[in-house]
Amino acid sequence: MRYTVLGATGGTGQQLVRQALDAGHQVTAVVRNPDRLPVHHERLEKVTAEVTEPEALRPVFAGRDAVLSALGAPGNKAAGIASRAAPAVLGALSAEGVRRYVAVSAPPVGPPPEGEGPLGRFVVWPLVSWVFRDVYADLRLMERAVRASDTDWTLVHPPRLTDRPLTGDYRLRIGGAVPRGRTVPRADVAHAVLGLVDDPATYRRVVGVAS
Repeated sequence: MRYTVLGATGGTGQQLVRQALDAGHQVTAVVRNPDRLPVHHERLEKVTAEVTEPEALRPVFAGRDAVLSALGAPGNKAAGIASRAAPAVLGALSAEGVRRYVAVSAPPVGPPPEGEGPLGRFVVWPLVSWVFRDVYADLRLMERAVRASDTDWTLVHPPRLTDRPLTGDYRLRIGGAVPRGRTVPRADVAHAVLGLVDDPATYRRVVGVAS
């Protein structure tokens, strides 16, 4: 398959690129600085493009089977990229006829999941939502745009990300975050995203992933 990866220089984005290549796919990585993606492969194309400009994205979306996004900010000061990019990304998807779009977001964008314990529901969830309020406000706006689009989207909700190696041993929940899910390796999130691409049961749904 042919994938375009947005946010390819971040931790999750790099995992998406590496794992897609390992699985035999062709990958176009959209980057601002190619040097920040230390991956080299004959099936990898690095393209410098502005993710807020639909005309810049159309050539890198054309003919792709899916677009995978790990766009997001690491903290409140940098928040805003996900929502600013959303109109351009969705416009380019529509213009090029690419229907499959999988984007990594975060659980606090939505309500606590059913089955979440009192500690998570009344302490952890509100505290994390407040500390990273600008990040989640940005992702909330992005999700609103994605949900209103005509793409076959999936929004992936992982909890706190770690740099542990791929385990392949994680929980998925269609419809919302995983109850009592506290952490998950970025490598497992990427593995889950790639596994969801061809799953029509996840079209236009939120999917939680957690260890």
